[in-house]
Amino acid sequence: MDTQTLIQLLGEGTVQTLIMTLVGTLVSYIIGLPVGVSLIVTGPNGIRPMPAYNKVMGFLVNVIRSMPFLILMIAFMPYIRMVIGTGIGTWATTSALILAAWPFVARMVEQSLLEVDPGVIEAAQAMGASNMQIIRKVLLLEARPSLLNGAAVATITILGYSAMAGTLGGGGLGDIAIRYGHYRFQPTIMWITIIVLVILVQIMQEIGIKLAAKMDNRIN
Repeated sequence: MDTQTLIQLLGEGTVQTLIMTLVGTLVSYIIGLPVGVSLIVTGPNGIRPMPAYNKVMGFLVNVIRSMPFLILMIAFMPYIRMVIGTGIGTWATTSALILAAWPFVARMVEQSLLEVDPGVIEAAQAMGASNMQIIRKVLLLEARPSLLNGAAVATITILGYSAMAGTLGGGGLGDIAIRYGHYRFQPTIMWITIIVLVILVQIMQEIGIKLAAKMDNRIN
């Protein structure tokens, strides 16, 4: 494979990986953020305890989280194919990433909100704040740095999932590493994709750290 073809292949793979990672993370947070908040709000010490809901949703989150990503992708591939028309490629992988990641995001959000000082919540209640105001202006606001750090971790985890999907024809850098580096015995391509993935991880981690630090400064 000549250099120009390799660069074009890696460029396409990087774009596919970024699409899967960023779209997967965004939709996972659209689903997982409200679920994580609800687990805190409806918990035994929450502002609106709902034991039945809390136990059922907590059980569902734990069940999906316990499934390894590749097994989950294989199990749901027929259903993904029914919905979007294909079980392989960028969008099929993105759908599987969302299924696997939203419970992880929910637990990350839950842990971040648990760090909020209960005294701040009690003070807001004493001032007559509604439950929605407490969620928006106390819980989410106070937990911003932790939530952003969690978002960076979640994004990196989803990036790793997208690379694993390459073993099933999921597209992106993982697919390139498997198809060319492993199956065609071209270790150079394998190592190049690893380096690109490491660079992407470092960039995402750095962005997360800087955003979290910025939010911390605003709060303080």
